[in-house]
Amino acid sequence: MENDIKKFHLYRKEDISGTSGVGVVAIGVVFPKDGKAVLEWCSGFDTITIFGSVDEMMLIHGHDGRTELIYDL
Repeated sequence: MENDIKKFHLYRKEDISGTSGVGVVAIGVVFPKDGKAVLEWCSGFDTITIFGSVDEMMLIHGHDGRTELIYDL
């Protein structure tokens, strides 16, 4: 159904900042109405961030292809 919230996680292959580590570093959802993405970090920092889109989020956190966006089934 096109109105479903999409769940995803970010998988980081290399941590260039030395902050979040490697592997699954964050989980999130994309809302169907406007495409906003909400991201929660799995690190020791209790941070939740809202982005205007998945593309915006990946521009900031994609680390030039070192982080993969994986949609959960």
